[in-house]
Amino acid sequence: MTGDQQYWTSRPEVGSRPDQVSLLLPDLELSLGTDRGVFSAERVDRGTRFLLMEGARPPEGAAELLDLGCGYGPIACTLAVRSPGSRVWAVDVNERALDLCRDNAAAAGLGNVVVTTPDDLPDDVVFDGIWSNPPIRVGKAALHDLLSTWLDRLAPGGSAHLVVQRHLGSDSLARWLTDRGWSTQRRASRKGFRLLDVAAREV
Repeated sequence: MTGDQQYWTSRPEVGSRPDQVSLLLPDLELSLGTDRGVFSAERVDRGTRFLLMEGARPPEGAAELLDLGCGYGPIACTLAVRSPGSRVWAVDVNERALDLCRDNAAAAGLGNVVVTTPDDLPDDVVFDGIWSNPPIRVGKAALHDLLSTWLDRLAPGGSAHLVVQRHLGSDSLARWLTDRGWSTQRRASRKGFRLLDVAAREV
């Protein structure tokens, strides 16, 4: 089993081999620690980079933001830089990824990132925005359960921003979301990836 195939487990079995990758965007540059057993350890994933380059920007004012499946933190750290008045919740089940994300946020001086497991995030927190490169390979049923759980925690008027590979079912996922009350629009498409904007369900 490869490292990337284990990234959604709580304790990757693959041995540790720490590394560093660079995230260079027009408005920021970050050096991020990575390791085997976390998602896209060798480089920032192309889909994640597409989401950060062309996806929705976080609000300028104070807000509750979520990076769902944070890995070592490229999305969470970018949100924290772009929206310094917000609190960014970085959530993952992978303990190695959580440690990396915590260290990367601290190294970048980002005190507005809260790194946590799903179970430890307070139940009363609702989110103005969610950003995610979701773990499509966990399987359709598990993915639908994951997204349903977190999208139902969007605040009224909030929205989620997802990047999904076209050949892994981005269009069928968009239809599934819309059919269940989360109005979903395609923001952009490039090199096999789709950016989806998902509106909170109307109560």
